[in-house]
Amino acid sequence: MLRRLLFPQPLRSFPGQRWVRISIRTWHLLAMGVLLGGTAHGLTLAEQPWGVYGTLLSGAVFVLVELHTSFIWLMQLKGLAVVLKFLLLGAAVASPEHSLSYLVAAVVVGGISSHMPGKYRYFSPFHGRVVKE
Repeated sequence: MLRRLLFPQPLRSFPGQRWVRISIRTWHLLAMGVLLGGTAHGLTLAEQPWGVYGTLLSGAVFVLVELHTSFIWLMQLKGLAVVLKFLLLGAAVASPEHSLSYLVAAVVVGGISSHMPGKYRYFSPFHGRVVKE
């Protein structure tokens, strides 16, 4: 029962899901751009709460949409990359003197993981193979 709830077959979706994902991703890119730009210009994270909270909230909403589809996302490299990005943002908050480096690393991880071929995006280190369902 729990397995069917977490890993549904077929995968769950909802009307307008594609446009919701596009909108959230756009919001996330804008928030992260503001945050990275402000940091590059010498602002601390505390001085730019809209960038921090916008990035965190848009990332969290995107995760919820992905988890609605199936929890398998957390076991794929594309999901693990998002976990790494959350850790990097946390490191930026915890270590203000290195925040720019952590934020740049998060953008690099996001850029690579969002555009790598499916054989890597859907690869699950837990299964040792590509898992799409």
